[in-house]
Amino acid sequence: MNSKKLLSLWGLKWNPFSPDLPGDALLVTAKTENFATRIEQLVQEGGFALISGESGTGKSVALRIVARRLATLRDVVVGVLERPQSKSADFYRELGDIFSVKLKPSNRYGGFRALRERWKAHVASSRIKPVLLVDEAQEMAPDVLNELRILSSTDFDATSLLTVVLSGDGRLVELLRHEDLIPLGTRIRTRLNTEVASREELLDLLKHALSKAGNASVMTPELMDTLVDHCAGNYRVLMTMGAELLAHGMTHEVDQLDEKLYLEVFHPKPPRSASKKKARV
Repeated sequence: MNSKKLLSLWGLKWNPFSPDLPGDALLVTAKTENFATRIEQLVQEGGFALISGESGTGKSVALRIVARRLATLRDVVVGVLERPQSKSADFYRELGDIFSVKLKPSNRYGGFRALRERWKAHVASSRIKPVLLVDEAQEMAPDVLNELRILSSTDFDATSLLTVVLSGDGRLVELLRHEDLIPLGTRIRTRLNTEVASREELLDLLKHALSKAGNASVMTPELMDTLVDHCAGNYRVLMTMGAELLAHGMTHEVDQLDEKLYLEVFHPKPPRSASKKKARV
């Protein structure tokens, strides 16, 4: 979206409905703040954490907030697993790339002991506290999740070498109930469950996004109420609808986004000629 036009029309510094908002523009709820604080504490000891919830309820935003907070901590290195669907060998290669240590197993079983010792030595020599963030973790294979569990601890589970934050939808929760993954499920030390948002939470997000972007009055209060009432408690749906209205408003260079614009975008009237044709039939 044309940032210069956004600025000239409404004084907006960026698109408030973009999924790629600046970190300081994200709304940190009390629930997310509490979870991020617990993760900061968890990093000192290592272990597993879980973010779960359905699509559009704020999981990825919570993960971004956690990553931003951890990036400010001394000696903490945060890595993001880009391909959660990888098989075991590719998982190790990606893990090695993330934390700058060569982990190239010739086979899953024969190379594991050497890999684990190399990982322990790397953590000890670099004196880092590695943190791995995994979005869409429901895509991970059970054997890879188990590799991650075994790799992350030593001394009969007394010492954790890695902090892992898994984020995924309901399929991840079901996956962790699988018999083979019960040992991992019992090691999750802190959880955040994102839920369908209340009306107040949706309004808070909308007002926060507009205010941070530079113009809290770019939408009328009536339009805000309408959007909140029609997004089914889903943050992503709310922001998608807002983005469509903003794009339409920019095209037509309106002074303010209002309910009339909402009707034009989401409930357009049929062409007049088509209405007459229908009436004749």
